Amino acid sequence: MKRFAQIPLTALLLTTILAASPAVAGSPGHTTLVLDLETCISTALQAAPEIGEAQADLALTSSKLDEAKAYRYPQINVMSLFGPAPGAKREDISPTINTNKAFSIRDLTWFASTDVLITQPLWTFGKISENMKAATHGSEVDKAKKLQKGNEVALEVKKYYYSILLAREMQTVIAELQLYMIQGKKKIQELIDKESDSGDPMDLYKIDAYSGEINKYMEEALKGEQLATAALKARLGLADNVDVSVASERLELPNDTTPELTGVIEKARLQRPEFKQLKEGMAARTALVEAAKANYYPDVFLAGMISWAYADNRDRIKNPYINDTFQHTYGGAALGLKWHLDFGITSAKVAAEQAQLNRLSSTKSYADSYIPLQTQKAWLEMQEAKNNVSITKNAFQSAKKWGAAALANFDFGIGNPRDVFDAVGIYGKMKAAHYQAIFDYNMAKANLEYAMGDYPVPSAK
Repeated sequence: MKRFAQIPLTALLLTTILAASPAVAGSPGHTTLVLDLETCISTALQAAPEIGEAQADLALTSSKLDEAKAYRYPQINVMSLFGPAPGAKREDISPTINTNKAFSIRDLTWFASTDVLITQPLWTFGKISENMKAATHGSEVDKAKKLQKGNEVALEVKKYYYSILLAREMQTVIAELQLYMIQGKKKIQELIDKESDSGDPMDLYKIDAYSGEINKYMEEALKGEQLATAALKARLGLADNVDVSVASERLELPNDTTPELTGVIEKARLQRPEFKQLKEGMAARTALVEAAKANYYPDVFLAGMISWAYADNRDRIKNPYINDTFQHTYGGAALGLKWHLDFGITSAKVAAEQAQLNRLSSTKSYADSYIPLQTQKAWLEMQEAKNNVSITKNAFQSAKKWGAAALANFDFGIGNPRDVFDAVGIYGKMKAAHYQAIFDYNMAKANLEYAMGDYPVPSAK
């Protein structure tokens, strides 16, 4: 019976603790939602803050792409001024320039001016195109990140969902053991009342001790179900007046075949979001390196300019050699060259971008070995759990037969009550281990689906 105390209920179910309290089911104003696993995953994906953050990152990257594209188009700078200006008459420079004209505040007038400069990039040696490439690949990185977050949320929901079912199955097993203890105590009491040699009051004490241990596990199972339900509710983002219950009634082994190991590893390489992040991330970093190198070269552009100014009490001078800041109208177009030269700044930026690219390359090398290992681990755990399901099923069925035979011998007065207690203890332990193995298989399957990068809700893809 002491072995039954090793049932790993607490270690498993305490992993579902979240900072959330379950609402009181059935209280006024409360609604209970009965959801299957796929609906739980879909609801969690809609409510998950991680998905919202990933979507915000994607929107940010998209805006950077729009910004990079916009550099292909003309840019217009407009400067308008309004203020005081000194009055001026053409007589002051005709027929000779008066160089002794004193400034008088009484001659002040007002002026208004507008300068418009239009520049159209023609050739930037990759500054625009490479930044566009980087932003495009960056968007793909954030899309893959969003998918990865969705897979993580789905895996967490599966853990809570299966934990609820495991806790319920454990309660069923423990309730069965409690019934055995009640029946055993009743039988021993009858033997004692009949003053039979098989009736020993000490056996009553043993049953009470075993019953206390079993009742303790029942409380743990009840607490585990409440914690897992509270964790699932928090993950689904439900309001306080909404309760949740899982639609499945039993924890069952899926009726599917285990895929080949080589196939699942290849599938992980093809569709795992992390691989796509690395691929697109390296492409983005490569483009940023080229964009940084483009700063070694000039920008060729076409420029157009219009300048207008007007001032009251100031004559317009029409002479190409004289430019009046406060009274003029002119414009034109020109081919321009802008070249920024420095001593080490550009090369340092290129080195920084190259370092980031090298870092991603090292991360990819790690992923190339770790993700297949993670996939293989989940696949092996599936195999182990599936075998354990059969082993533990045979074990608890044999223990049940053992208990029936021991009880029959005890009834005939030729058996020892301890044989009955041992049989019941092994039966309870093996049946609990059976459901634990089913839980382990379902979680290993969930981990394998995560490792392969399968979409969490196929019907909603």
